[in-house]
Amino acid sequence: MQAGNTLVRGLWMAAAALLALPLTLTAAEQPLDPARGRPNVLLICVDDLKPLLGCYGAPLVKSPNIDRLAARGVLFERAFCNQAVCAPSRNALMTGLRSSSIGIYDLATNFRKAVPEAITVAQYFQKHGYRTEAMGKIMHVGHGNFEDEASWSVPSWKPKGGGYQLKESTASTRPSKVGGPRGATTECADVADNTYGDGLIADEAIARLRAAKGKPGEPWFIAVGFLKPHLPFVAPKKYWDLYDRAAFPLPALKTPPIGAPEFAPTTWGELRQYSDIPEVGALDDAKTRLLLHGYHAATSYMDAQLGRVLDALDQQGLARNTIIVLWGDHGWHLGDHGMWCKHTNYEQAARIPFIVVAPGVAKAGAKTGALAETVDLYPSLCELAGLPAPQGLDGASFVAALKNPAALTKEAVFHVFPRSQAMGRAVRTTRYRLVEWKPIGAPADTAVYELYDYEADPAETKNLAAEKPEIVAQLRAILARQPEAKPQIQAGGKGAKKEAAAGKPKQDRGAMFDQRDKDQDGKLTREEFLANQPDPEEAPKRFPKFDANKDGFVGREEFIKGGKP
Repeated sequence: MQAGNTLVRGLWMAAAALLALPLTLTAAEQPLDPARGRPNVLLICVDDLKPLLGCYGAPLVKSPNIDRLAARGVLFERAFCNQAVCAPSRNALMTGLRSSSIGIYDLATNFRKAVPEAITVAQYFQKHGYRTEAMGKIMHVGHGNFEDEASWSVPSWKPKGGGYQLKESTASTRPSKVGGPRGATTECADVADNTYGDGLIADEAIARLRAAKGKPGEPWFIAVGFLKPHLPFVAPKKYWDLYDRAAFPLPALKTPPIGAPEFAPTTWGELRQYSDIPEVGALDDAKTRLLLHGYHAATSYMDAQLGRVLDALDQQGLARNTIIVLWGDHGWHLGDHGMWCKHTNYEQAARIPFIVVAPGVAKAGAKTGALAETVDLYPSLCELAGLPAPQGLDGASFVAALKNPAALTKEAVFHVFPRSQAMGRAVRTTRYRLVEWKPIGAPADTAVYELYDYEADPAETKNLAAEKPEIVAQLRAILARQPEAKPQIQAGGKGAKKEAAAGKPKQDRGAMFDQRDKDQDGKLTREEFLANQPDPEEAPKRFPKFDANKDGFVGREEFIKGGKP
């Protein structure tokens, strides 16, 4: 009788469990299939994509494919890069180490000059039996930097061509010693999607997924790096046609935060290298709306290419056993605070889109307020794939937030941005951001601070450091538990010069030039030269003296020698 009762009870519990299940399960909700072996990884990296997307609550942008990806996984509402510039951010992604731990803050220096024995996340998966492949932009290549061959089972693939398509886009150019002359900031051409780079990258990714389908016993880690919406904003006409340019609201806030250090904002030198942008001064309303239109069109174009890749993943029957990550390398200022591009510690530059689909683990369609930073992805992917926990990383796994979006995984995240005067180290909690500005190695009590409250002032209109000393003290204590930032390593890889006894670094005029030369074109415009000068009243007098050959620019040698022969 007892056995019969047990059987009935067991059947009732099984029936109840079945009734509790949804009628159909999406690929994301299905548990991983043990028969398929270890889960695959599809890592989608996007250049200059801020969380200006439908799934993040943006009313105008058309991003249906990123939105449907978010519906399959967990969207992180508080995710941040570790430095708002391409190469250091991607170093953090691949190594699990912040730029302040590596000592590389520029575009040109390869990460292996600082950490030659580092094992990238792709290498780690490769060592555990995965085939690792990359296409498009994963590591930053250019400005003297190069691809990391050790990370990939086969050579990394880059599209050939895919740039400007219209003659008028390069009818006027601005000279650049790095990457060739720059044309217009935007282009609207009535061409096929795979005329531009991201369409070609999607083509290649689809081919790789089809090939992977034919090797069911070999787990794979495929990284797909889309190039847009990075400048120039080029996209086929049909994506421009999705928007009414007149409908874009102009930025409401056109000045830096009240009370912010004068050197904290960016002078957006990256944008000024394009031929249709004034070299000094603000943009007019027409140009502002053109750039807003271009950024949105480029985003929708990239989104469509992502959609093609996701369709291929589903069509090949691979989605059920694949972890999918969408990650933006940093944010982008779109005229807010009178700023464009990245290169700051502010929210618009530091906050990133971050979506994780993990079948059988991540709750589909959920959003989490848990803090996450780029370096957290490496250990999280390892945990999701069942690999041993790697040692010596700066990040921590956020898998708990995938299982329970209400879980809080860490008290704060950290990021940096250097200026010629000081290093800006930032600590971001769920409510506040504190930025500490001081020369590397200088005492903390000599620092200048910025504090922003994202509940009371989400637009960062005012530096509150002087008004909330108790919050500053709390955040300083969190920041103090982090190691001091390492100085930028020199080209020879021997490290920066030792600091002077007074706690300030000796003047390295070459490094000072490199920090000012934001577009890495080997010369300084007047605005680049004057940006963040400690004596803004006297600095303009020095520009004509430094410009020894009187060509309107200050070259590297001119800067180092102070204009002397």
